[in-house]
Amino acid sequence: MGRPSPGAELLLDSCVYLNVLQGKTPREVDELLQLRIVNHSTVALSELTHVFGRLDPKHTGTRSVLSAISGVIDDMPAHRLTAPSARAFGEAGMLAGLAMRLGGRASGIRLLNDALLFLQARDMGCELLTANIADFDLFDQLLPGSGLGFYRTA
Repeated sequence: MGRPSPGAELLLDSCVYLNVLQGKTPREVDELLQLRIVNHSTVALSELTHVFGRLDPKHTGTRSVLSAISGVIDDMPAHRLTAPSARAFGEAGMLAGLAMRLGGRASGIRLLNDALLFLQARDMGCELLTANIADFDLFDQLLPGSGLGFYRTA
């Protein structure tokens, strides 16, 4: 895991919620989530709620997955859930396009969402916590100086 700034507030990538639910986060990440102020993005919220439409309701595991995701969403304090700015939305398109062209990344909504989350964290002065090292490290190379906390899943 990258060394976070002492006491910096966190903004979570959607993978963090899923990794915590699946028990894949290292102990250091679990401790960090207990010690820091944690902020939530409407970008991650939309990625989490996407499964409510995507998963087959007839599948035997769907109900438990949706219940777990509902619990995560219910635990997000309303005063810690924020949306990116209009400026971040505009810049995210450019950043995702640069990452696609210069870094050989596949295009798509996931990359655009990641760029939007990256810029939101930057605007908020938060450290973005993620296990998605490939995309976010490239964003940081293109727009250096953002606070990123990387970890590898257990």
